[in-house]
Amino acid sequence: MEQLWTALGTIAIGIAGAALYFWGSNWLLDRIFPARAADMRRASRNVARANLIRPWLFLGPALTALGLYLVYPVFASIWLSFHDRTGESYVGLANYRWLLSDPGFRESMFNNFMWLLVVPAASTFLGLVAAALTDRIAWGNIAKSLIFMPMAISFVGAAVIWKFVYDYRAEGSEQIGLLNAIVVALGGEPQAWIALPFWNNFFLMAILVWIQTGFAMVILSAALRGIPEETIEAAVIDGASGIQIFFRIMVPQIWGTIAVVWTTITITVLKVFDIVLAMTNGQWNSQVLANLMFDWMFRGGGDFGRGATIALVIMVLVVPIMVWNIRNARAEMRDR
Repeated sequence: MEQLWTALGTIAIGIAGAALYFWGSNWLLDRIFPARAADMRRASRNVARANLIRPWLFLGPALTALGLYLVYPVFASIWLSFHDRTGESYVGLANYRWLLSDPGFRESMFNNFMWLLVVPAASTFLGLVAAALTDRIAWGNIAKSLIFMPMAISFVGAAVIWKFVYDYRAEGSEQIGLLNAIVVALGGEPQAWIALPFWNNFFLMAILVWIQTGFAMVILSAALRGIPEETIEAAVIDGASGIQIFFRIMVPQIWGTIAVVWTTITITVLKVFDIVLAMTNGQWNSQVLANLMFDWMFRGGGDFGRGATIALVIMVLVVPIMVWNIRNARAEMRDR
């Protein structure tokens, strides 16, 4: 209860502080540039100046936060990547040379690459199928709510849930893990699923697919509803089957939205951290880049130079996809 009251108090203080800031800043602006003045020209200039400044009162806190928590860390990370573990002594390109020769980094890159191949494709495909099917059934809204529900769960919370799915007990013991209980019931032997090298990556991917499918479904469902009925009716008249209509008529018309969903999930995959940390902590060959960065930056005494170098690799991988995603979304909005 103490934590709950602390959280509620923090929210209340934040809302009150934001309201006080916007009211106070606008009040001060109106006093500096009063709209009522004896000289009409001066009053007109004051209104124009106030209108010019007022939007920045709203954007100011957000821009300050972005600069403090996004822009500054980028330059700080670049600076740290050329320094030693303490961030004090300049070491040049030593951290980058270490990165290219480190087996842990190669393992992380390989695992991230597998995540990139599987998770965006599986999430987008399942989301597309779910969107198409739920729009055709009477209880579609209930089904959509159930599929979307995992989006409301944090990655750590989802990992805890799936730990009970993958839980392992020695053979002969009662299995509380859902997957092993099914395997034993079918006459098989229980397995420590998340401790199986290589294959454990796919068991971890299933968690993110479970979460992201709901996101993909909601976006793609809206796109499917925007398809003109005339094109579908024309295809039906021409004798096209349901599958042909779906893949040859509907999917091509929402390809831009599919690409946006795909790339958005790709960005999430490149930054995946919570699930791996909570499930395996990078053990059994399941390490990923974000977890590797966390290990070097904050564990074992911390190595700010190497941790920052790995962080820059993640940034270099994410930024081009993010820029393409934004441009593609803007182009789609212009076309509409």
